[in-house]
Amino acid sequence: MSGQARSGSRHLPPGLHIIHEDRDIIVVDKPAGMLTMATEAEKTRTAYYALTDYVRKGNAKSRYRIFIVHRLDRETSGILLFAKTEAAKRTLQDQWGDTTKIYAAVVHGQMDKASGTVISHLVESGVHKVYSTRDARLGKLAQTAWTVVKEKGGYSLLRIELLTGRKHQIRVQMADLGHPVAGDRKYGGKGDNFSRLALHAASISFAHPFSGQRMTLEAPMPTIFAQLVGRAQLP
Repeated sequence: MSGQARSGSRHLPPGLHIIHEDRDIIVVDKPAGMLTMATEAEKTRTAYYALTDYVRKGNAKSRYRIFIVHRLDRETSGILLFAKTEAAKRTLQDQWGDTTKIYAAVVHGQMDKASGTVISHLVESGVHKVYSTRDARLGKLAQTAWTVVKEKGGYSLLRIELLTGRKHQIRVQMADLGHPVAGDRKYGGKGDNFSRLALHAASISFAHPFSGQRMTLEAPMPTIFAQLVGRAQLP
C-alpha cells in the first residue's frame, strides 16, 4: 500500500509523509528538523514516536509497533525506512550492505572534477562532533561517491551515494574537501545563512524483507534547494 490518506493518517504530524506501506515495512519522507528517534531532551517530536502512534491509530494499548532500521540526522530530510516486525528489521539490517542510498546535497563552491569518491576514517568526539583522522585504528572507514548534477553561482548540486553509513559522513567529508553542505551550522563556514541543511535522502533501493523483491523508493528534492541552484532533478 502506498502512502495515501487512511484512517491513521490523521495521527501524522505536518511534514511527515508516507511513501510506501505494507504488512512488513513503512517508508516515509521525513522533514528537516525532526529527529528519527528520541533523545534525552526530546521524547515525542520524533518520526519513531509519530509512526508508532500512527500504526496504533491513537490507541496506546495497541500491540502494533514499529522498529528502527536506520537513522537520519535531525537536519536532514528524506527517505526513512522502518520495519513493522522484528523479523523484518533483522532482515533489512542484515542486508544493509546491499542497500543503495542516494542523497542530494547542495555544497558551497564548484568541484574541480565531474565526480569522485572520498575515503577517510571518521571519529566522533566527546561533544558529538565527527572529524577525520589518518589513523585507521582510531576511526571508522567512510566512503562517499559524488557526482556533479548542476552548478550555479557559488553552489553545486551533487548526487551522492553512501558506500558506508557513518554518522555525519557526508557533512564531514564534503567539508574536508573544502565544499561544506549549504546551511551546515556544525561543519560549514561562518556566515552561511541558508535556512536549513541542504542535504536530502533522495532514494533507497533494497530487497523487501518478506518477498525479496527489489524496491526503489524516492522522496522528491525539497523545493527550497532551488533557491541555491535553480530547479533540478537527480539523474
